[in-house]
Amino acid sequence: MAKSDNDNNDDLYEAELAKLQLALVRYQQHAMKSGDKVLVIFEGRDAAGKDGTISRITEHLSIRATRVVALPKPTELESSQWYFQRYVPHLPSAGQVVIFNRSWYNRAGVERVMGFSSDHDQEIFLRDVPHFEEMLVESGLKLVKIWLDISQKEQAERLKARREDPLKALKTSPLDDVAQEKWADYSAARDTMLTRTHQAMAPWTCVVTDKKKVARINVMRHLVKTIAPDDIAESVDAPDGDVLFPFEIGAIAEGRLNK
Repeated sequence: MAKSDNDNNDDLYEAELAKLQLALVRYQQHAMKSGDKVLVIFEGRDAAGKDGTISRITEHLSIRATRVVALPKPTELESSQWYFQRYVPHLPSAGQVVIFNRSWYNRAGVERVMGFSSDHDQEIFLRDVPHFEEMLVESGLKLVKIWLDISQKEQAERLKARREDPLKALKTSPLDDVAQEKWADYSAARDTMLTRTHQAMAPWTCVVTDKKKVARINVMRHLVKTIAPDDIAESVDAPDGDVLFPFEIGAIAEGRLNK
C-alpha cells in the first residue's frame, strides 16, 4: 500500500530529527572535552511549543551534562533578593548545556501583563538585563535566546486541547485563561522586551511555531549552527528563513510576529 503524504512527511521529519539529535550528541561530546558552557533560553507565548522542542533537543543528551530549568513562582525570600539571584546557581559550568524553560524574562512578560511587578521594577530590569547578559557572554558562556511565536487562533486550539486531554493536566495553568484575553497586552510586552534586550552579544532569534514539527526542526538546526564547531555545524542544513529569523524591528511592523 502506498504511503500517504502525511506518512511521507512523518518519515522525513523523523529522519531529519534523528540527524539533528546526532549532531547535538556529537556537539555535547565536544563540549565535555572543550569545557564549553551553553545556556539556551526559551521564551514565548503559552502553548507555543517550548516543552516539546526542549524534549526533542535533550532526548539523547547526557543527563549528567544537561539540565532543564523551569523555576516556579519565587518564594517570599526569593522575592526579597536581587532579581537575577535565584537564576545564577542554575547557570552552566564547563561542559554543561542548560536550558531555561522560561527565564528572567518572566519579569518582562507575565509579570508585566499580570501586574506582578511595578513599572519601576520593569524599567530596572530592561535597563540591567543587557549588561547582565554581556557579563555572562564575556565570561565564556554561549548564550542562545529563542522566542517562540504563535498565532492567536493556533494558541486557542492548543489551549483547548490541553484542557480536554487528561494526560496534559499538568501543563495547564490558571494563566492559560488569561493568554487569549490579554493577547494584545502580551504582544505589547513582547515587542518591548525584544526591542530593548536584543543586542549583538546576546541576540534574540524568533520562530514561527504554528507548525510544531517544522518549528522544532528549525530550532534544532539553529542551535547546532550557533553552538557547534564547523565540522559539526556543516553537517546540518541551515534553518528556513521563513520559519526562524533574527529579531529586528521590522519583524513587528511587517507582521512576521503575530500581533
